[in-house]
Amino acid sequence: MSDPVKTIVVVGAGTMGSGIALTAAQSGLRAVQIDLSAAQLDKARGYHTKQLARLVEKQKMSAEDAAAAASRISYGADFDAFKDADCVIEAASENPQVKKKLFRAFAETFASDALLATNTSSISITDIATATGARASQVIGMHFFNPVPVMKLVEVIRGLATSDESVARTLDLARAMGKTPVLANDRAGFVSNRVLMPLINEAFYAWMEGVAEPHDIDQIMVLGCNFPMGPLRLADFIGLDVCHDIMMVLYRELGDAKFFPCPKLRQLVTAGRLGNKTNLGVFDYSPKA
Repeated sequence: MSDPVKTIVVVGAGTMGSGIALTAAQSGLRAVQIDLSAAQLDKARGYHTKQLARLVEKQKMSAEDAAAAASRISYGADFDAFKDADCVIEAASENPQVKKKLFRAFAETFASDALLATNTSSISITDIATATGARASQVIGMHFFNPVPVMKLVEVIRGLATSDESVARTLDLARAMGKTPVLANDRAGFVSNRVLMPLINEAFYAWMEGVAEPHDIDQIMVLGCNFPMGPLRLADFIGLDVCHDIMMVLYRELGDAKFFPCPKLRQLVTAGRLGNKTNLGVFDYSPKA
């Protein structure tokens, strides 16, 4: 049995990647934040600084512990310099070819016993693992939820070749990061998005067909179904482009028309209205609003 994970390389410094790195550092692990974009790395660094300062302000963390957590995060554009890490977690765009290209590089770069994990929310772990050759047994899905520092769940997905040892190490790692790992099988969308995305898609259809306006659709689901957030607001929070991409994976892999993105959703994505990240999606998040 390999030693517990102590150093994590997180490839991708977007919303999910920066959240994973911060959570790891807060849990006492060393985290390396990797992104080819210097601007994205600066954004991640600013996010880490702001979140730690907020925890100190709210007296949920001492200034000393916050400084220690910050010191455990490194930043870089090239993961080759950190090839001795115990685990790499990929948090790039939800595109099979992008992920397979990265995993091919991971297999050639990282230590022979390193975990090769992906934060994919819908793409086949077995398919991603084909890019790693003889290292497919170390490839596993580690699906975190947004915002990562707050959400407790990690959906753990084993591919066809994933070893029992890799599963056990991943479960231990998730727990060490303060998360609750739950196993799911390697089917498109796993459990969370296979159930969630049709719900979001149907909310878009209800809006498009004039059943109700977006605010009212969300209000009904919050007050009537006890949802913490309405499905359309949640779609904006996830990113309408991300929702669209996940639905397309589900549609292609499962072949059921119910997963095909609603025309209203596709129209917003085409217009660049992607939700919170662009300050405009279903709802308007600009300062004037």
